[in-house]
Amino acid sequence: MSRVAKNPVALPQGVEARMAGDLLSIKGPLGSLERRIVDSVALEIADGKIQCSAVAGKVNAHAMSGTIRALVSNMVIGVSKGFERKLNLVGVGYRAQAQGDKLNLNLGFSHPVSHQLPAGVKAETPTQTEIVIKGIDKQQVGQVAAEIRAYRSPEPYKGKGVRYADEVVSLKETKKK
Repeated sequence: MSRVAKNPVALPQGVEARMAGDLLSIKGPLGSLERRIVDSVALEIADGKIQCSAVAGKVNAHAMSGTIRALVSNMVIGVSKGFERKLNLVGVGYRAQAQGDKLNLNLGFSHPVSHQLPAGVKAETPTQTEIVIKGIDKQQVGQVAAEIRAYRSPEPYKGKGVRYADEVVSLKETKKK
């Protein structure tokens, strides 16, 4: 059995989980999330904990039990604390401004870039060169951050572009005569 799946997922105060057929729904103070659970993994909800176990005789059951346990853990963390990704804009004239469900970016193009945020994800701009993306779904927050970074990913000579706050860009040396 997966070592990850052996550890149960603890439900914090104010978070409740329900299983209806193959649909797991978790509700917490920040919202609710739902996920379909594959039939090769069995979930038990008891005593404020969720235990994942592989169903015997199913293909990839052990691998999926660890994956499902990690996804359930991310759901519990999301509805109780939430997730956030921080992006930095590096470059002269690079700016970001959050307006409702849109993020307006000036990234050195001849036109401004407007990124529509999906439902459940919010963006904040504490300064003009910082973007904080928040939400309860870890996958969705990471996907939005990757889409924003893809508009102008860091280039290797000066390091200009959109980068994650914890990203280290190794710069290349320029060509010399």
